[in-house]
Amino acid sequence: MVAIDGSVVLVTGGQRGIGKALVEAFLRRGAAKVYATARKPGPAGDPRVEPVPLDVTDPGSVEALAGRARDVTVVVNNAGILLPSALLKADMADVLATFDTNVFGALRVARSFAPVLAANGGGALVDMHSVLSWGAGAAAYGASKAALWSVTNSLRIELAPQGTQVVGVHLGFADTEMVAGLPVPKISPADVAGAVLDGIEDGRTEVLVDALTRQMKEALSGPVEGLSLAFGH
Repeated sequence: MVAIDGSVVLVTGGQRGIGKALVEAFLRRGAAKVYATARKPGPAGDPRVEPVPLDVTDPGSVEALAGRARDVTVVVNNAGILLPSALLKADMADVLATFDTNVFGALRVARSFAPVLAANGGGALVDMHSVLSWGAGAAAYGASKAALWSVTNSLRIELAPQGTQVVGVHLGFADTEMVAGLPVPKISPADVAGAVLDGIEDGRTEVLVDALTRQMKEALSGPVEGLSLAFGH
């Protein structure tokens, strides 16, 4: 487990939605500093927050941030995109962009910050997955989250020797701009953030935020037809 009080945190996509809620939650629990990234970051209202530019699809941008933020003890891979990317009909460029951000972007961050975490005692790496990692029907987005889940599970093994706690977070639909148009029940970003921080402090390797996610994980042992999710129209 990793202590949040006094920690130095990096939250990718940390200026809106779940990322913003995570930044606020870390500060409430005593984080000394939070790097909050965005492609074009705006100013922060708290001196403990350092807004920093980051494009997770650009290796140079990721490496530059890792060189700058050498004091980080907790990394949260939260940045992601949701594009209209039906596997058979969408522009293939949108499918590739989805994977480049949601999977390879998170991996770039993990690779660049692994030495930083090691130098600072191990720390924690948190990857934000989704109930759609297990649920069919979300096209390239769901497929990318399934891939990220697999990447996280492998990173947990590879980072274990350096003492890094790797946490995979699964959640349903949070009340954010990304899914504003989906007519489904939504959970508060603050509730998501609270569950994530509880998981870090409790030393967990996996956080299932809500009932929908827990139900979907249980369905993994059944027929694949039971993994379909209805989004409504």
